Amino acid sequence: MKTFVAAMAVLLATTVGGPTAGIGSTVRQNSGTGGAQLERLDRGLVVVATSEGNFLSWRLLRHEVTGSSATGLTSAAFHVYRDGRRIATVTDSTNYLDQGASGTAGYRVAAAGSGSLAVGAGRAGGTRPWSGGHYDLPLRKPADGVTPAGEAYSYSANDMSVGDVDGDGQYEYIVKWDPSNSKDVSQVGYTGQVYVDAYELDGTLLWRIDLGVNIRAGAHYTQFLVYDFDGDGRAEVMMKTAPGTRDGSGRFVTMPRGDVRAGYAHTDDYRLSAAGYHEHVVSMFQGWQRHPEVVAGRWPATLEQAFGIEPRYAYPLNRADAEALADYFIDVYAPARSSRNNLRAFEGFIVDGPEYLTVFRGATGRELQTIPYEPGRHDDGLMWGDYAMPRIEPANRVDRFLAGVAYLDGRHPSAVFARGYYTRSTLVTYGWNGHTLTRQWYVDSGWVPMTNPFNDTPHGRDGTDPEFATLTTQGFHSLSAADVDGDGRQEIVYGSATIDDDGSLLYSSFGVLPEGSAAPGQRVRLGHGDAMHVTDIDPDRPGLEIFTVHENATMAPYGMAMRDAATGEVLFGTYSGRDTGRGMIGDVLPEVRGIESWASLPGGSEALGIHTARGEVLLGPIPGTNQSIRWAADLTTQVVDGAGDVTPTINDWRRGTLLTAEGTRTNNGTKGNPGLVADILGDWREELLVRTADSAAVRIYVSTEVTTHKLFTLMHDPQYRAEVARQQTTYNQPSYPGFHLASDTDWSRVTP
Repeated sequence: MKTFVAAMAVLLATTVGGPTAGIGSTVRQNSGTGGAQLERLDRGLVVVATSEGNFLSWRLLRHEVTGSSATGLTSAAFHVYRDGRRIATVTDSTNYLDQGASGTAGYRVAAAGSGSLAVGAGRAGGTRPWSGGHYDLPLRKPADGVTPAGEAYSYSANDMSVGDVDGDGQYEYIVKWDPSNSKDVSQVGYTGQVYVDAYELDGTLLWRIDLGVNIRAGAHYTQFLVYDFDGDGRAEVMMKTAPGTRDGSGRFVTMPRGDVRAGYAHTDDYRLSAAGYHEHVVSMFQGWQRHPEVVAGRWPATLEQAFGIEPRYAYPLNRADAEALADYFIDVYAPARSSRNNLRAFEGFIVDGPEYLTVFRGATGRELQTIPYEPGRHDDGLMWGDYAMPRIEPANRVDRFLAGVAYLDGRHPSAVFARGYYTRSTLVTYGWNGHTLTRQWYVDSGWVPMTNPFNDTPHGRDGTDPEFATLTTQGFHSLSAADVDGDGRQEIVYGSATIDDDGSLLYSSFGVLPEGSAAPGQRVRLGHGDAMHVTDIDPDRPGLEIFTVHENATMAPYGMAMRDAATGEVLFGTYSGRDTGRGMIGDVLPEVRGIESWASLPGGSEALGIHTARGEVLLGPIPGTNQSIRWAADLTTQVVDGAGDVTPTINDWRRGTLLTAEGTRTNNGTKGNPGLVADILGDWREELLVRTADSAAVRIYVSTEVTTHKLFTLMHDPQYRAEVARQQTTYNQPSYPGFHLASDTDWSRVTP
């Protein structure tokens, strides 16, 4: 409970800075975004015992900023109290090292002239130091399980998010539990169920949502948005659900009346067995002549024509003939297309049944509203191109999901949900008023035309929608919300394309294939990639930049590219000719102007080198690409390394390893993502949240380097806060502010 946390000195503490800055409502910031609705946070005081003394770090709130200096922003001074006695007044930062102090001392911090010594947590005895340099938030691991195929699985803590669910100015912690048999969307097999928990910092479990058997486990399936969408000071949780999902009170989510009338039930189990998939193909083949694309003459009239074999059967197919063709497709045609096509083993996927979007109350996990998920899957991926490529992968492209938060009007946060990005690409945005979800706009590229759904190359081809046709194949495994055109409203950076705040297409970026590529001189999409970073990378250019890496090998004009965020113009880039799967940005070379970027290639991470903000290439080794973190006192960027069973570390490109997180692990296989990297406590620097090796706790690390730089909490920057909300989406990417933050920041341009 909260009182226990105060006693153990790990609770956020003290005054919010004045009599008008109470807890329990949101704060509007005049930040160049029309006054974005942001959380009203408390002081966020954290104390860590170090070998040199007790290190204190606390928040500066954005509305407290009064100006700027050469080293940071300015505000009223802060008084530091130890055991009730004032020991220091800090003016140039929001941290302090109390040398030689007792490990049991209690601390409070108050803004000078605030009229209040301490409001909220830590009031009785003050905030006391963390021992061991970190804090363990206890977790309650779900019980092990067994799949319908008899395979046992267990659970580990996976991606995380934060939100103030009860309006007290302190963050609660939302944790997704992944089963050990979690799958990539292209991988065959059953998975265990997915659970999402909410915890207080002391480990109090507020609720557990059970997504049920009809939501598959894996990075692509469950994006959970934690945000105060309606501005009442308490965060909601939104995510994709299905029949069988239970809310935090244990009740099934409300099934729409149409689904109830259609006979759907919460006891339905839509997971396909291998035999069930065979039956699914038989049914699909029996209805072949009725498919709209066949009726319109765009697809072959018979399956024999589609498979390139002689005519054998009369249409409509009878049961026996459909079974014979299904056997041929599964046992002969598919393996001939690729040795990796083993459709006899296809099981564990969910290709039909209702799909929902549910809003949950953040404090209790209770369902607030459930609506049909838009767009629906339509089919098992046939129209999405899942059968067209050499690797036949039903339920792959159709089940690629993204989610995020964006201030589309500059003031109120909207929820963004996306489906598909290789072929058909869709995005839907919603507003939440506390009672009802309202769809704001819907973007759809339209289907990618195919001449044969069983043998075609739909990637890189326009969709059928007249405005959004070029959106296809441009999406990434993440998205960002940023005010790219400086109008005070955020756009959706959708990989190699950007959607304007009103739902129109701002641009879709193309490039010309160079010599040595598959088709020199041809103008093609920049295309899909795995990593994207949006912020003010080059401080000498107006506006923001976008750094991306691209995986389409010889059909991608760039392996890595830097673009103008407002126009999509490529500022510089490097052709690689190979799947360039990883990339990162950061101020790792403080003597070089701006923020650097780098990308890695399979079998040779040095190939592309480090690029300066202006595109100069510094050949040689590169830093890691798993996740960045703002950890150091000098405003440079560090990198979190370590994947699988490797112990995570925080590494500085100049100084080496700054932290070894013994006894912990990262998530998501080779991606090596922490549960979360975000500015959740203390000053402007980011905290590292990683699970312990046994997932008994989330271990929270705070940088204890004393800094003389002063900046409001990054959670009061609208872009950064929205980025934290989407950080857990699919392939986790770092969170960035909407201004240039590096060792060469011009503080006069960081306006409150």
